[in-house]
Amino acid sequence: MTVRQEIPGGWRKSSRSTQTDSCVEVGRVTGGAAVRDTKDRASGHFTATSAQWSAFVGAIRHGRFDA
Repeated sequence: MTVRQEIPGGWRKSSRSTQTDSCVEVGRVTGGAAVRDTKDRASGHFTATSAQWSAFVGAIRHGRFDA
């Protein structure tokens, strides 16, 4: 069995990222999204399905991660 590694495209820096820390970028993959650390792109990325990404964004919008 061969696992196809898709290269994410269309990377965008999060509007919530800062200049000093907490910098992330989101890219597109088929059926979902990829996320990587802006300051350490060589470390790779992780992916989420469309459903996972929608649930995550919804949780952010509803303040679930607010300190």
